[in-house]
Formats: sequence, structure tokens, C-alpha cells
Amino acid sequence: MHILSISGSPSERSRSAWLTQFALTRLEGVASHSNSLSVRELPAAALIAADTQDATIALAVSAVAAADVVVIGTPIYKAAYSGLLKLFLDLLPPDALRGKTVLPLATGGSAAHLLALDYALKPVLSALGARHVLDAVFATDAQLQRHEAGGFVPEADLVARLDRAVAPLAPRRVAEPLASC
Repeated sequence: MHILSISGSPSERSRSAWLTQFALTRLEGVASHSNSLSVRELPAAALIAADTQDATIALAVSAVAAADVVVIGTPIYKAAYSGLLKLFLDLLPPDALRGKTVLPLATGGSAAHLLALDYALKPVLSALGARHVLDAVFATDAQLQRHEAGGFVPEADLVARLDRAVAPLAPRRVAEPLASC
């Protein structure tokens, strides 16, 4: 199984980017191959101009095509997923997610942003052909406390929800202790 994670966060130290990478760790041993795509690292001019002929953009689009599972992480701003993620999703062909399993992840300041996954992101994923969308996981800033050594410490409830969401991909997986975060 080839898993691709896509981080739609414009920030370098981002809770949503960290959560996206953490989801990949929960799938270790399941993936035959996994790689990560940070949209913020794509060339801005090509992304804004929707230049699919740009070599880096073309490579990113082909990474989506090659994946069996796509994990998409985004911060929620103003009740919607990030504009950076929108720029990238707009570059994908209409059926780019058909036949793939998709796991949407998001972070936001409060639970008031939770429905942005259902009302903003999932319709776009559907428009891209996604028919097998796993349970979305939303985390508030309070559920991902900054760690002094870098990264974040997830609350146990968040880890449990993430493990339930990925269970269809790794049904026999035994949860690892939080110390491995």
C-alpha cells in the first residue's frame, strides 16, 4: 500500500502538519511505501498560476496519482480549509482521488471549526472522485500541546480517534504508547 500525506499548512511549525505526519506513524507497518508532500514547499508562482507544466508541480500531482491512500491535513481558517491546500487541490485532475482511500485531518483553535471538514473539505474531495473517505479527525489547539523539544503532544482521546479512523487500513494494529510521539 502506497500512502501519501499532503500538508496544506502555510506554517513551518504547524499542528496540522504534525498531525498529518503522526497519522503516518500510526500506519507504520501497513504501508509498503509512504511519502509526504508539503504544499508550502511547492513553487508559489507555479502554484498560484496553476502551472501544471512546472516540474515540481507535475511531480506533486503524479505523487497523488501513484498513491493508494491519501492523508490530507489542513488548518481551519475562517471555517474553511487552508487556501494553500485549495490551490493544490485545484491543480488535480477531476478524478484524481477516485479509487483511493482518503483520510481528512484538520486542526483549529476551537471545536467551532469542526464542521469545516464536512461542509468545506469533503465536498471538494468528493468532486475529485473520492468515494472511500475515512472518518475525519479534527483536533483543537488544546489537544495538541507544544512540546519543549519541538513537535506536539497529543491528548489520549485524539490518538484514540485517529486510531479508530485508520483502523480500516490497519485492523490488527495495536496502539503504541504515547511516549513514542
